[in-house]
Amino acid sequence: MDEIDRRLIALLQRDATRPYAALGREVGLSAGAAHERVRKLREQGVIRATTVDVDPAALDRGVLAFVLVDSTAWMGERAEDFAAVPEIQEAHVIAGSAAVLVKVRTATTEQLQDVLRRLYAIDGVSGTRATVVLETFFERPLDAGQRPARGGPDGARSAP
Repeated sequence: MDEIDRRLIALLQRDATRPYAALGREVGLSAGAAHERVRKLREQGVIRATTVDVDPAALDRGVLAFVLVDSTAWMGERAEDFAAVPEIQEAHVIAGSAAVLVKVRTATTEQLQDVLRRLYAIDGVSGTRATVVLETFFERPLDAGQRPARGGPDGARSAP
């Protein structure tokens, strides 16, 4: 992936409905060349989806919680069990004091409590610790235009 691909991704993250002609103009390509690059990025799995950012409260999902899930066994094979709980937006196997971290959105704390009960039904789950979000300062997408720093402990970039 080169700088043009990164710029195309950044533009699409801001507005995924932008026409290929406009994308091409922004990065110095024809509409056809921009379309071909975006097609390849999709084919390679770099662009995983084209989606809409919706206010969760507008869909009656105003309660956001992050739940640490404790277990008595390795949870790596339990992805389908977590995915079967529709209120779970994300689930991650993690290192640390818990085995899995899930992001849950519900309409009420009573519904959150029901999700916690269903988590206990997953084989190997031995406990949960929920943290309810009171206010979200911001959520941001990955910045495709910014490369992660490489190099030594001071974060200095080394040549590619």
